[in-house]
Amino acid sequence: MEIVLYVAALVAAIAFLILCVSLGMTLFTVKDTVKDLTKVLGDIEGQMQGITRETTFLLEKTNSLAEDIQDKSQQLNTVVGAVKGIGESVNGLNNSVQRITSSVATSVETNKDQIAQVVQWSNVAMGIADKWKERKTDEVQITTLTSDEAQKKRFWKRSK
Repeated sequence: MEIVLYVAALVAAIAFLILCVSLGMTLFTVKDTVKDLTKVLGDIEGQMQGITRETTFLLEKTNSLAEDIQDKSQQLNTVVGAVKGIGESVNGLNNSVQRITSSVATSVETNKDQIAQVVQWSNVAMGIADKWKERKTDEVQITTLTSDEAQKKRFWKRSK
């Protein structure tokens, strides 16, 4: 029975040796995997720092653009207010023109007989003025012809 104990101890020792070798191989494999994982995590950390810088830059740019848009929005509000004032002024002017037009139309309608007389008298006055101009033009032409004839007579008298 002693031999069985020695064989059992030897089997246990061999099993323990196989267990230790397997555990060693597993630990070496895990060690390589942990090294690779550490390398990958280092790369990811570098990329995260780059992403953080880019994100910070984009956030600053976004804030700047938001401020610019707010300033331009306020300026646009003043422009819209001015355009609104212009529109109100144009409406007021349009109303004034409509009132004047209706007033003139009413006045013309009530005074159309008098306007017709004024038009007739103005036509007569323009006709008289035209006749007067024609008469003056005729007098100037007669005077010009007379003075030209006088010059011709003087010329002939001198040449003889």
